[in-house]
Amino acid sequence: MDESLGRRIAAHRGKLGWTQQELAERVGISRVAVSNLEAGMSDPSERTVALLAGVFKVTPYELVAGTSYPRAKIDRLPLVVPWYTEAELHLELLEHERSVTGGVVDVAAWRARLSALLDASIDGRERDALRAALASLS
Repeated sequence: MDESLGRRIAAHRGKLGWTQQELAERVGISRVAVSNLEAGMSDPSERTVALLAGVFKVTPYELVAGTSYPRAKIDRLPLVVPWYTEAELHLELLEHERSVTGGVVDVAAWRARLSALLDASIDGRERDALRAALASLS
């Protein structure tokens, strides 16, 4: 028997510690839409599956495999999706650079880069992570 895609989405969201509203904002759908997906009242579009997969850092196929998601829609899913936002990518790059150089980084360049990302970011958690990284450059 297939697992409910809604339960799988709820489980992934729970692992991230996000509310339905936070997931909705990240994916660009309403909180009610997330609630309906998790309750199994509707199936997400291929676009929404791709966005959810990216947020959960899995492939679209991994997200829907073995679930009640319609088989015909599975064939139309993209094979891969981006797993990181631009801010997440730069935060990872900063940490990688620190690990490779023993913590020595170009503080001015990283401040400029992270500040620009902070100015452009609308996601609260992302903004908090950028602020923390900027503070760590002191």
